[in-house]
Amino acid sequence: MKVFVTGASGLIGRWTCDLLRQRGHDVLGTDIRPKPDGARDWAFEECDLLDSAKLAALMMSYEPVNVIHLAAKTDLDGRSLADYSVNITGVSNLLRAVEATPSITRAVYTSSQLVCKVGYVPSRNDEYLPSTVYGESKVETEKLVRVKNGGGVSWCLVRPTTVWGPHMSDHYRSLLYHIEKGTYFHSGSGALCKSYSYVGNIAYQYMRLLEADCEAVDGRVFYLADYVPLSLRDYVNALARELGVRQPVTLPLPLARLLALIGDGLGAAKLPSPYNSFRLNNIRTEYIFDVGPTEAVCGALPFTFEDGVKATVAWHRAAPRVIAGR
Repeated sequence: MKVFVTGASGLIGRWTCDLLRQRGHDVLGTDIRPKPDGARDWAFEECDLLDSAKLAALMMSYEPVNVIHLAAKTDLDGRSLADYSVNITGVSNLLRAVEATPSITRAVYTSSQLVCKVGYVPSRNDEYLPSTVYGESKVETEKLVRVKNGGGVSWCLVRPTTVWGPHMSDHYRSLLYHIEKGTYFHSGSGALCKSYSYVGNIAYQYMRLLEADCEAVDGRVFYLADYVPLSLRDYVNALARELGVRQPVTLPLPLARLLALIGDGLGAAKLPSPYNSFRLNNIRTEYIFDVGPTEAVCGALPFTFEDGVKATVAWHRAAPRVIAGR
Protein backbone atom coordinates (compact mmCIF):
# COMPACT_ATOMS: atom_id res chain seq x y z
CA MET A 1 0.00 0.00 0.00
CA LYS A 2 0.96 3.62 -0.46
CA VAL A 3 -0.32 5.50 2.59
CA PHE A 4 -0.58 9.22 3.40
CA VAL A 5 -0.77 9.73 7.20
CA THR A 6 -1.66 13.01 8.91
CA GLY A 7 -0.62 13.49 12.53
CA ALA A 8 2.31 11.13 12.00
CA SER A 9 4.35 12.55 14.89
CA GLY A 10 1.72 11.71 17.51
CA LEU A 11 1.63 8.52 19.55
CA ILE A 12 -0.74 6.60 17.28
CA GLY A 13 0.71 8.12 14.13
CA ARG A 14 4.26 7.13 14.96
CA TRP A 15 3.33 3.54 15.77
CA THR A 16 1.09 3.23 12.71
CA CYS A 17 3.71 4.60 10.31
CA ASP A 18 6.37 2.35 11.85
CA LEU A 19 4.13 -0.72 11.52
CA LEU A 20 3.21 0.05 7.91
CA ARG A 21 6.89 0.39 7.01
CA GLN A 22 7.73 -2.79 8.92
CA ARG A 23 5.13 -4.59 6.78
CA GLY A 24 6.71 -3.24 3.59
CA HIS A 25 4.25 -0.45 2.75
CA ASP A 26 5.21 2.97 1.39
CA VAL A 27 4.41 5.78 3.83
CA LEU A 28 4.40 9.58 3.76
CA GLY A 29 3.77 11.02 7.20
CA THR A 30 2.82 14.65 7.78
CA ASP A 31 2.55 16.73 10.94
CA ILE A 32 3.12 20.27 12.19
CA ARG A 33 5.74 18.81 14.54
CA PRO A 34 9.06 17.27 13.47
CA LYS A 35 9.32 13.56 12.77
CA PRO A 36 9.91 11.70 16.07
CA ASP A 37 13.45 10.64 16.91
CA GLY A 38 13.94 6.92 16.48
CA ALA A 39 11.02 6.45 14.08
CA ARG A 40 11.44 4.08 11.14
CA ASP A 41 12.54 5.15 7.68
CA TRP A 42 9.23 6.48 6.36
CA ALA A 43 9.11 9.70 4.37
CA PHE A 44 8.01 12.83 6.24
CA GLU A 45 6.90 16.37 5.42
CA GLU A 46 5.90 19.09 7.87
CA CYS A 47 2.43 20.30 6.95
CA ASP A 48 -0.40 22.10 8.73
CA LEU A 49 -3.88 20.95 7.70
CA LEU A 50 -4.90 24.60 7.77
CA ASP A 51 -2.48 25.20 4.86
CA SER A 52 -4.85 23.86 2.23
CA ALA A 53 -2.60 24.62 -0.74
CA LYS A 54 0.43 22.78 0.67
CA LEU A 55 -1.73 19.86 1.82
CA ALA A 56 -3.31 19.44 -1.60
CA ALA A 57 0.04 19.74 -3.38
CA LEU A 58 1.68 17.13 -1.12
CA MET A 59 -1.14 14.68 -1.60
CA MET A 60 -1.30 15.17 -5.35
CA SER A 61 2.45 14.74 -5.83
CA TYR A 62 2.66 11.67 -3.57
CA GLU A 63 -0.34 9.95 -5.20
CA PRO A 64 -1.35 7.76 -2.23
CA VAL A 65 -3.83 4.92 -2.49
CA ASN A 66 -4.84 5.19 1.18
CA VAL A 67 -5.16 7.99 3.73
CA ILE A 68 -5.10 7.73 7.52
CA HIS A 69 -6.16 10.95 9.18
CA LEU A 70 -4.91 11.37 12.75
CA ALA A 71 -3.94 15.06 13.00
CA ALA A 72 -5.99 16.97 15.57
CA LYS A 73 -5.92 19.34 18.47
CA THR A 74 -6.78 16.99 21.32
CA ASP A 75 -6.44 18.96 24.57
CA LEU A 76 -9.45 19.96 26.64
CA ASP A 77 -8.35 23.56 27.20
CA GLY A 78 -10.26 25.22 24.35
CA ARG A 79 -13.18 27.51 25.15
CA SER A 80 -14.82 27.66 21.72
CA LEU A 81 -14.82 25.71 18.46
CA ALA A 82 -12.52 28.38 17.02
CA ASP A 83 -9.80 26.94 19.27
CA TYR A 84 -10.13 23.62 17.39
CA SER A 85 -10.00 24.88 13.81
CA VAL A 86 -7.75 22.01 12.72
CA ASN A 87 -10.51 19.57 13.70
CA ILE A 88 -13.02 21.41 11.51
CA THR A 89 -11.42 23.62 8.85
CA GLY A 90 -8.43 21.28 8.67
CA VAL A 91 -10.71 18.29 8.06
CA SER A 92 -12.60 20.22 5.41
CA ASN A 93 -9.29 20.97 3.67
CA LEU A 94 -8.32 17.31 3.86
CA LEU A 95 -11.62 16.15 2.38
CA ARG A 96 -11.15 18.51 -0.57
CA ALA A 97 -7.59 17.24 -1.08
CA VAL A 98 -8.80 13.62 -1.02
CA GLU A 99 -11.52 14.44 -3.53
CA ALA A 100 -8.98 16.09 -5.83
CA THR A 101 -6.49 13.18 -5.76
CA PRO A 102 -7.57 10.44 -8.21
CA SER A 103 -5.19 7.79 -6.84
CA ILE A 104 -6.94 7.53 -3.46
CA THR A 105 -9.35 4.64 -2.94
CA ARG A 106 -9.79 4.57 0.87
CA ALA A 107 -9.54 6.95 3.82
CA VAL A 108 -9.77 6.33 7.56
CA TYR A 109 -10.81 9.45 9.48
CA THR A 110 -10.13 9.66 13.22
CA SER A 111 -12.76 11.02 15.58
CA SER A 112 -12.88 10.42 19.35
CA GLN A 113 -14.86 8.57 21.99
CA LEU A 114 -15.51 12.04 23.43
CA VAL A 115 -18.22 12.77 20.87
CA CYS A 116 -20.16 11.54 23.89
CA LYS A 117 -19.32 12.30 27.50
CA VAL A 118 -17.23 9.79 29.42
CA GLY A 119 -19.39 6.90 30.58
CA TYR A 120 -22.12 7.42 27.97
CA VAL A 121 -22.32 4.78 25.26
CA PRO A 122 -24.44 5.94 22.29
CA SER A 123 -27.02 3.63 20.74
CA ARG A 124 -26.48 5.02 17.21
CA ASN A 125 -23.43 6.23 15.30
CA ASP A 126 -25.02 9.64 14.77
CA GLU A 127 -26.00 10.10 18.42
CA TYR A 128 -23.84 12.71 20.13
CA LEU A 129 -23.57 13.96 23.71
CA PRO A 130 -20.24 15.79 24.08
CA SER A 131 -19.34 17.39 27.40
CA THR A 132 -16.27 19.30 26.17
CA VAL A 133 -15.57 21.74 23.36
CA TYR A 134 -13.01 19.25 22.05
CA GLY A 135 -15.78 16.64 21.86
CA GLU A 136 -17.98 19.13 20.01
CA SER A 137 -15.18 19.70 17.50
CA LYS A 138 -14.97 15.97 16.83
CA VAL A 139 -18.72 15.86 16.26
CA GLU A 140 -18.11 18.45 13.55
CA THR A 141 -15.32 16.24 12.15
CA GLU A 142 -17.76 13.34 11.80
CA LYS A 143 -20.50 15.48 10.27
CA LEU A 144 -18.10 16.87 7.66
CA VAL A 145 -16.90 13.40 6.68
CA ARG A 146 -20.47 12.20 6.25
CA VAL A 147 -21.64 15.27 4.29
CA LYS A 148 -18.63 15.06 1.97
CA ASN A 149 -18.91 11.25 1.72
CA GLY A 150 -15.32 10.88 2.88
CA GLY A 151 -14.03 12.84 -0.11
CA GLY A 152 -15.72 10.53 -2.60
CA VAL A 153 -13.72 7.40 -1.72
CA SER A 154 -14.33 4.33 0.43
CA TRP A 155 -14.18 5.66 4.00
CA CYS A 156 -14.78 4.90 7.65
CA LEU A 157 -14.70 6.83 10.92
CA VAL A 158 -12.85 5.54 13.97
CA ARG A 159 -13.17 6.53 17.61
CA PRO A 160 -10.04 5.63 19.58
CA THR A 161 -10.37 5.23 23.33
CA THR A 162 -7.61 6.00 25.86
CA VAL A 163 -4.29 4.87 24.37
CA TRP A 164 -1.28 3.78 26.42
CA GLY A 165 2.17 2.40 25.72
CA PRO A 166 5.72 3.46 24.78
CA HIS A 167 6.06 7.10 23.67
CA MET A 168 2.80 8.13 25.36
CA SER A 169 2.51 11.77 26.38
CA ASP A 170 3.92 13.19 29.61
CA HIS A 171 0.35 13.48 30.93
CA TYR A 172 -0.23 9.73 30.73
CA ARG A 173 3.35 8.85 31.63
CA SER A 174 2.96 10.76 34.90
CA LEU A 175 1.00 7.76 36.20
CA LEU A 176 4.21 5.73 36.19
CA TYR A 177 6.05 8.42 38.14
CA HIS A 178 3.35 8.46 40.82
CA ILE A 179 3.42 4.66 41.06
CA GLU A 180 7.23 4.73 41.43
CA LYS A 181 7.09 7.41 44.12
CA GLY A 182 4.30 5.68 46.03
CA THR A 183 1.99 8.69 45.62
CA TYR A 184 -0.65 6.89 43.56
CA PHE A 185 -3.58 5.37 45.42
CA HIS A 186 -6.67 3.48 44.30
CA SER A 187 -9.78 5.61 44.75
CA GLY A 188 -12.30 3.29 46.39
CA SER A 189 -13.04 -0.33 45.56
CA GLY A 190 -13.96 -1.98 42.28
CA ALA A 191 -12.17 -3.17 39.15
CA LEU A 192 -13.09 0.01 37.20
CA CYS A 193 -13.25 -1.59 33.76
CA LYS A 194 -12.60 0.56 30.71
CA SER A 195 -12.09 0.13 26.99
CA TYR A 196 -8.40 1.05 26.68
CA SER A 197 -6.04 0.59 23.73
CA TYR A 198 -2.47 -0.61 23.83
CA VAL A 199 -0.77 1.49 21.17
CA GLY A 200 0.72 -1.45 19.27
CA ASN A 201 -2.74 -2.96 18.93
CA ILE A 202 -4.45 0.22 17.77
CA ALA A 203 -1.77 0.73 15.11
CA TYR A 204 -2.51 -2.79 13.91
CA GLN A 205 -6.23 -1.98 13.75
CA TYR A 206 -5.57 1.06 11.56
CA MET A 207 -3.54 -1.08 9.17
CA ARG A 208 -6.20 -3.78 9.02
CA LEU A 209 -8.90 -1.22 8.24
CA LEU A 210 -6.93 -0.34 5.11
CA GLU A 211 -6.49 -3.98 4.15
CA ALA A 212 -10.11 -5.08 4.72
CA ASP A 213 -12.65 -5.57 1.95
CA CYS A 214 -14.39 -2.36 0.97
CA GLU A 215 -17.89 -3.53 1.92
CA ALA A 216 -16.67 -4.43 5.42
CA VAL A 217 -15.67 -0.84 6.27
CA ASP A 218 -17.30 1.65 3.90
CA GLY A 219 -19.31 4.31 5.70
CA ARG A 220 -19.04 2.62 9.08
CA VAL A 221 -17.92 3.78 12.54
CA PHE A 222 -15.51 1.66 14.59
CA TYR A 223 -14.43 2.04 18.22
CA LEU A 224 -10.74 1.19 18.47
CA ALA A 225 -9.73 -0.53 21.70
CA ASP A 226 -8.40 -3.84 22.95
CA TYR A 227 -11.16 -6.42 22.80
CA VAL A 228 -10.99 -7.27 26.51
CA PRO A 229 -11.76 -4.25 28.74
CA LEU A 230 -8.92 -3.23 31.00
CA SER A 231 -9.36 -3.01 34.78
CA LEU A 232 -7.76 0.23 35.92
CA ARG A 233 -6.91 -1.42 39.22
CA ASP A 234 -5.23 -4.39 37.49
CA TYR A 235 -3.42 -2.03 35.08
CA VAL A 236 -1.90 0.03 37.87
CA ASN A 237 -1.00 -3.04 39.94
CA ALA A 238 0.64 -4.70 36.91
CA LEU A 239 2.72 -1.58 36.25
CA ALA A 240 3.78 -1.52 39.91
CA ARG A 241 4.89 -5.17 39.76
CA GLU A 242 6.87 -4.58 36.57
CA LEU A 243 8.45 -1.46 38.09
CA GLY A 244 9.39 -3.48 41.18
CA VAL A 245 7.59 -1.20 43.66
CA ARG A 246 4.87 -1.83 46.21
CA GLN A 247 1.23 -2.08 45.18
CA PRO A 248 -0.70 1.17 45.65
CA VAL A 249 -2.95 1.35 48.68
CA THR A 250 -6.72 1.68 48.38
CA LEU A 251 -8.35 4.68 50.04
CA PRO A 252 -12.01 4.40 51.08
CA LEU A 253 -14.18 6.33 48.65
CA PRO A 254 -15.34 8.95 51.23
CA LEU A 255 -11.71 9.80 51.98
CA ALA A 256 -10.89 9.96 48.26
CA ARG A 257 -13.79 12.37 47.78
CA LEU A 258 -12.54 14.55 50.63
CA LEU A 259 -9.07 14.71 49.08
CA ALA A 260 -10.65 15.58 45.74
CA LEU A 261 -12.50 18.50 47.34
CA ILE A 262 -9.24 19.72 48.85
CA GLY A 263 -7.72 19.52 45.38
CA ASP A 264 -10.63 21.54 44.01
CA GLY A 265 -9.89 24.23 46.59
CA LEU A 266 -6.21 24.30 45.69
CA GLY A 267 -7.12 24.61 42.03
CA ALA A 268 -9.46 27.51 42.75
CA ALA A 269 -6.56 29.21 44.53
CA LYS A 270 -4.37 28.65 41.45
CA LEU A 271 -2.22 26.14 43.33
CA PRO A 272 -1.12 22.87 41.71
CA SER A 273 -2.95 19.70 42.67
CA PRO A 274 -2.72 16.34 40.87
CA TYR A 275 -6.02 15.17 42.38
CA ASN A 276 -9.44 16.79 42.22
CA SER A 277 -13.09 15.94 41.61
CA PHE A 278 -12.64 15.91 37.83
CA ARG A 279 -9.82 13.38 38.13
CA LEU A 280 -11.75 11.27 40.64
CA ASN A 281 -14.80 11.17 38.36
CA ASN A 282 -12.66 10.05 35.42
CA ILE A 283 -11.06 7.33 37.54
CA ARG A 284 -14.38 6.03 38.87
CA THR A 285 -16.36 6.13 35.62
CA GLU A 286 -16.45 2.80 33.81
CA TYR A 287 -16.95 2.66 30.03
CA ILE A 288 -17.02 -0.34 27.76
CA PHE A 289 -17.67 0.04 24.04
CA ASP A 290 -18.83 -2.59 21.61
CA VAL A 291 -15.68 -3.51 19.70
CA GLY A 292 -17.23 -6.63 18.19
CA PRO A 293 -17.50 -4.96 14.76
CA THR A 294 -13.86 -3.92 15.00
CA GLU A 295 -12.74 -7.42 15.93
CA ALA A 296 -14.77 -8.88 13.04
CA VAL A 297 -12.86 -6.70 10.56
CA CYS A 298 -9.40 -6.49 12.18
CA GLY A 299 -9.08 -9.96 13.70
CA ALA A 300 -6.85 -11.02 16.59
CA LEU A 301 -4.51 -8.39 18.03
CA PRO A 302 -0.72 -8.90 18.15
CA PHE A 303 -0.02 -7.79 21.74
CA THR A 304 -1.32 -9.11 25.06
CA PHE A 305 -1.90 -6.92 28.12
CA GLU A 306 1.26 -8.39 29.67
CA ASP A 307 3.26 -7.57 26.50
CA GLY A 308 2.11 -3.98 26.75
CA VAL A 309 2.99 -3.60 30.42
CA LYS A 310 6.50 -4.99 29.90
CA ALA A 311 7.17 -2.81 26.85
CA THR A 312 5.79 0.31 28.53
CA VAL A 313 7.92 -0.06 31.66
CA ALA A 314 11.03 -0.87 29.58
CA TRP A 315 10.46 2.31 27.55
CA HIS A 316 9.80 4.35 30.69
CA ARG A 317 13.09 3.21 32.24
CA ALA A 318 15.07 4.02 29.11
CA ALA A 319 13.41 7.32 28.17
CA PRO A 320 14.62 10.67 29.58
CA ARG A 321 12.89 11.90 32.71
CA VAL A 322 11.28 15.00 31.29
CA ILE A 323 8.56 15.90 33.80
CA ALA A 324 9.75 18.56 36.22
CA GLY A 325 9.39 17.73 39.87
CA ARG A 326 8.66 14.02 39.37
